[in-house]
Amino acid sequence: MACIAVLEDEIALREEVAYFLEGCGHSVLQAGSLADFWPLLPRMELAILDILLPDGSGMDAAARLHQESPWVGIIMLTARSSSEDQLRGLYGGADHYLVKPCRFRELAAIVDALLRRVGAGWRFAVRQRRLIAPNGFSISLNIREAALFELLSTRPGAIVTQRALVEACGEDWLHFDERRIYTLVSRLRRRWREGCGLELPLKTEYAEGFSFGATIQQI
Repeated sequence: MACIAVLEDEIALREEVAYFLEGCGHSVLQAGSLADFWPLLPRMELAILDILLPDGSGMDAAARLHQESPWVGIIMLTARSSSEDQLRGLYGGADHYLVKPCRFRELAAIVDALLRRVGAGWRFAVRQRRLIAPNGFSISLNIREAALFELLSTRPGAIVTQRALVEACGEDWLHFDERRIYTLVSRLRRRWREGCGLELPLKTEYAEGFSFGATIQQI
């Protein structure tokens, strides 16, 4: 199942939607404002957005998500029903547009269909330099970490050698202290573990390099 963020300032409706989705087996994060919503981004696979919010517009949130976090599926759930609003939402980045009150069975079907598209295993967002787990948790990468996952995602099942990583970072292999690579990987594993409580399946192949225990899709 998935981690879904519900952005809705009407508390009763937000809790009703969250209760329904949790009953479908999903993990739900709730926010009543944009200020509360953005810190949830590293954990969400899908976002359900209202338009009228106390500190901004769900339309703007959809556009920003679509631009900066393309791995997150977006459903607009709003009382605004005009065709102009619907077109603005869809062209602005939303994958689906639902008008309140909606039938929860319809919402569940749309969620399932959208997750089949966005929730497919490990992903590496190249432009945003972000690694996304199958459960939706994500972490930003520095330039060298991103170079490692660029190589891992283009060589599924293969070992990325230390030399390949060093040269991908534009460094001179002959004058590079390889201990810096192990420090890089150690810090990345620790950040991942502290962020989501799970181990990153990034394996050290001693005297060779690194491998990843799953296929990574570039997005």
